Amino acid sequence: MDIKEIQNLIKFVAKSGASEVKLEMEDVKITIRTGSDKTETTIVQAAPMQQAVPMQQVAAPQNVAPQTEEAPAADDKADANLITIKSPIIGTFYRKPAPEKPNFVEVGSEINVGDTVCVIEAMKLFNEIESELSGKIVKVLVDDSSPVEFDQPLFLVDPS
Repeated sequence: MDIKEIQNLIKFVAKSGASEVKLEMEDVKITIRTGSDKTETTIVQAAPMQQAVPMQQVAAPQNVAPQTEEAPAADDKADANLITIKSPIIGTFYRKPAPEKPNFVEVGSEINVGDTVCVIEAMKLFNEIESELSGKIVKVLVDDSSPVEFDQPLFLVDPS
């Protein structure tokens, strides 16, 4: 709802003689109270906060839950020598170059510097993510076709 629509609504309520009108939509709450010569308008917009919170809630549980489900003692020792490949951009993570093609890497795959490990789609562009280290893929931390954030861990690699 834009300003012109709100102004027209205020004028309409003032002419109608109603003392109070409440209007609630998905992203806007409007209360218009009219008195003798005075019109009071309260506008509450909560849409920006509602949109920001679900994005964080969707992204965080997918990545945090799998890491915390394993035995903590085993993770500490095993993770000490593992290196994480992180997302350099925000976008959608894909493990394969096309739906009918095989995954770039699997758990246990040996990778070298410059090998493509995944693709991240950002703004209709498919960006090949290349490994900056050699080693063996120990764990894939993100599901195929899921959104990823900047600097989000994608793979765990054993460099030895």
